[in-house]
Amino acid sequence: MKTQTLYCLLSFLLVVPFVQAAERKPNIIVVFCDDLGYADIGPFGSKTHATPVLDQMAREGMRLTDFYSTCPVCTPSRSSLMTGCYPRRVNMHVDEKNLCVLFPAARKGLNPDEITIAEILKQQDYATMCIGKWHLGDHPDFMPTNQGFDHYFGIPYSNDMNRKQVPLPLVRDLTAIKESVQKDTTITAQYTAEAVKFIKANSKKPFFLYLPHTAVHLPLVPGKKFKGTSKDGAYGDWVQEIDWSMGELFKAIKAEGLDEHTLVLFTSDNGSAREKQGSNLPLRGRKGRTDEGGMRVPCVVRWPGKVPAASSSGALTNTMDLLPTFATISGGKTPTDRIIDGKDIWPILSGKAKGHPRDAFFYYQMDQLQAVRSGDWKLFLAMDSKKRNWGKPEGKKTLALFNLAADIHEDNNVAVENPEVVKQLLAHAEAARKDLGDVNRPGKGQRKAGWVEKASPRLLKK
Repeated sequence: MKTQTLYCLLSFLLVVPFVQAAERKPNIIVVFCDDLGYADIGPFGSKTHATPVLDQMAREGMRLTDFYSTCPVCTPSRSSLMTGCYPRRVNMHVDEKNLCVLFPAARKGLNPDEITIAEILKQQDYATMCIGKWHLGDHPDFMPTNQGFDHYFGIPYSNDMNRKQVPLPLVRDLTAIKESVQKDTTITAQYTAEAVKFIKANSKKPFFLYLPHTAVHLPLVPGKKFKGTSKDGAYGDWVQEIDWSMGELFKAIKAEGLDEHTLVLFTSDNGSAREKQGSNLPLRGRKGRTDEGGMRVPCVVRWPGKVPAASSSGALTNTMDLLPTFATISGGKTPTDRIIDGKDIWPILSGKAKGHPRDAFFYYQMDQLQAVRSGDWKLFLAMDSKKRNWGKPEGKKTLALFNLAADIHEDNNVAVENPEVVKQLLAHAEAARKDLGDVNRPGKGQRKAGWVEKASPRLLKK
C-alpha cells in the first residue's frame, strides 16, 4: 500500500511541470503493428529482420520489456488502447456472435459513450487522425470520426476479411474510396504518405497520430521494393517495410523541427502467430493464447530530453496505460466518472520510477480469465478445457505458477513450493471475476458496448 501511495504522489509531482509549462504540448504518435512478435525487431533480439530505424529509436529512448496487450487478438486489444480499460470492462471481448473479433457489417462496436485517448486530447486542442486498421466497428457510430478523430484513412478491419457482400475497403473518414485493397502491396506506403502529410499539415499545433498498421497480419503484402530483402520471407520483408515507415515519420518530425516536442511509441496488438513466421522468443506461446508470447509485446518509447536514452524498464505496463499517461503529458485529465483500468506510467517513462504501477494484471482470452500476474509471479488458473477449444495456453490444465524473472519461458511450475503466492494470486483473480466477469459470469463493473439494429458497413458507392 505504501508503495502504491508513493507512486501516486510521484505521479502528481511529475504532472505539475506539464500543467504549468508555457512550452507547447507534446505531439504524440502511436504506431500499433498487427501480429508483430516480441522478437521480431532488433531492439528485442531479432536476428532475421533488419530494423535499423527501430534500433536507433531504442538507443535514443526506452524499451519496455514487460509491456502487454490486454488480449491476444485484434479487436479486444484495440479497445483497451483506445479506452484505457480491459476489453471485458467495455464489452469488446467478443463480437455479437461470441467470436473473438468483429467482422464486416457488425452491429456491435466501441460504444461512442466511452472516452477515448483521441477525445481527451481533442479537449486539449490537439489535431487527431487515425491511419490504418481500426477494427472497432464499421458502422458510422463506431468509426474513428465519431470517437475523437478529426480524420480517418485506412481499412476498418483485418487484412484477411474480404467478403463477397463486404469487400475490404479503403476508407477516408466515412467514405469508401476503393472497393478492395486486400492484396494491395502499396498499403504501408499509402499509410506512411498520409502520416507524413498529417505531420506537416499540423506542425504548428499539437497533434495525435494513431497509426495501426495492417502489417504484418496475413495475407502478407510487403511493398515491391522490400520483397526478398529479409531472411524471413514475405513476413520479414514486411517487418522491414515497417521499419522504413518509421524512418519516414522521424524524417518528417525532424524536418518540421518537432523532434524534441514529439513522443513516439511503437508496439503491437498481440504476439506473432509463430507457426507461420515471426518470433516471440524467448517467450512461450503465440497469438490467441495467454502464454507470454501471446500478450507480451515489444514496446519502444522515444521523446528526446524527456525519456532517458538507451534505457529499459521491466515494470508491469500495458496498452491501457496510454490513456492516463497521455492525459498527464498533455495537461488533460483521466475520466473520473467511470473506472479506468490503466495507470499513469509517466514516472516510469521519465526514468523517475522503477516499481510496478499495479498490483495485478489479468490475462483474458475472450470471456475467460486464464491467468493473473502480480510482480514477477504469474498464475495460470484451472480451466475447463471444454470451455475453450481455441486460445488455450500450452499444456496448462491445472493451477500453474511461474516466476517470470527466473523462468521467462514458463517451463517450471512452482505452485507447490509457493502456496502463499498462489493464495494471493487467487484472491486477485476472484476480485477480477467479481468486477470484470468470467465464463458465464458477468462482472459488476462491466459497461455496455455500442449496438445498432441495422448494420452499415463502409461500401464503395457505385
